[in-house]
Amino acid sequence: MTTINNNYLKLQGSYLFSTVAKRVAAFKESNPGKKVISLGIGDVSKPLVPAVIAAMHKAVDEMGETATFRGYGPEQGYSFLREAILKGDYLARGINLSADEIFVSDGAKSDVANFQELFSPESKVALQNPVYPVYLDTNVMAGRTGAFENGRYGGIVYLPCVEENNFAPELPQEHADIVYLCSPNNPTGSALTRAELKKWVDWALAHNSVILFDSAYEAFISDENVPHSIYEIPGAEKVAVEFRSFSKTAGFTGTRCAYTVVPKALEISDGKGGKTSLNALWLRRQTTKFNGVPYIVQRGAEAVYSPEGVEQTREVIAGYKENARVILDALKNAGITAYGGQNAPYVWLKTPAGLDSWSFFDKLLTEACVVGTPGVGFGSCGEGYFRLTAFNTPELTREAAARVAALKF
Repeated sequence: MTTINNNYLKLQGSYLFSTVAKRVAAFKESNPGKKVISLGIGDVSKPLVPAVIAAMHKAVDEMGETATFRGYGPEQGYSFLREAILKGDYLARGINLSADEIFVSDGAKSDVANFQELFSPESKVALQNPVYPVYLDTNVMAGRTGAFENGRYGGIVYLPCVEENNFAPELPQEHADIVYLCSPNNPTGSALTRAELKKWVDWALAHNSVILFDSAYEAFISDENVPHSIYEIPGAEKVAVEFRSFSKTAGFTGTRCAYTVVPKALEISDGKGGKTSLNALWLRRQTTKFNGVPYIVQRGAEAVYSPEGVEQTREVIAGYKENARVILDALKNAGITAYGGQNAPYVWLKTPAGLDSWSFFDKLLTEACVVGTPGVGFGSCGEGYFRLTAFNTPELTREAAARVAALKF
């Protein structure tokens, strides 16, 4: 009989957001007359901006003509988009990269999940706690962990992000080959300052480690002392891979487009006394397993960097940031301690006394008809916390915030 990959049996139940969705669906079925507002999953509510739509319409027309039709495109992305990314996100900030260090994909989630394939199964992994579940679960699937006990997997180096350290991970006390960092952070909404990120780059250089840096929420950064890219830190090109997404920046959650930067200067051991390029390995992986993002979508992403696209997407981001402010103010008025929301679209609140993460979820859903995400679903250090997102419409965000503020604890 065929045998499964037993590492999948180590996974804990269903994916966090699937569990939330099932609970919400059951509540709606039992309460058909109630209006439920979601501040849970990080999906956007605003449509694609006009500049993107216009570019996509033009690309659709091109696909209808023999002279301009395109079939399979380059797996690493069309040069027009990679050049736009290079100029708009890196050269404009004084970061010297090249277009062939940029790989366009169908989502940062996919890339973060898949990139671990390049490393040895014996590689030691460190990650933040609480953490975006994909970082951990994909390494469980790959066999890099031991058994799950007391809320943690054996073999993983956990980096607690708690109130006492302002939700910023501290350097590990043991060696780690791979470190996952997310800034601005999902779920806590915190962001690493330039000084904090420099400590991580210096540490990785000293320990020959690789940082997998998820900066999907870079567009929400407000503070000048928070880097928009890890490559603003000297030496980062030798130790870091950066993941970016158009999902939250430009509303591409249903359109699917992102990119990953793999510098040529980043080399790791080949296990035989030599070194090998992660850039070359990722290119090989993508050309084998990926057929590229559709031409129409890439033309839409290119338009994000046009003068009109920049202005229009900034307005969208400003709207979501205003939603975060509304949520933070409502929580403050309700006497609930909350963090984040300044450099990220996530608000991380401390559950009131006597309520754990899932109990708060149930209270919010049943008494206020508002959906959020239990902090414990992101890791053991998330117990006693709860995540709300700023991605709903302004009207529904205000209504949901008012409902939460009216709750009695």
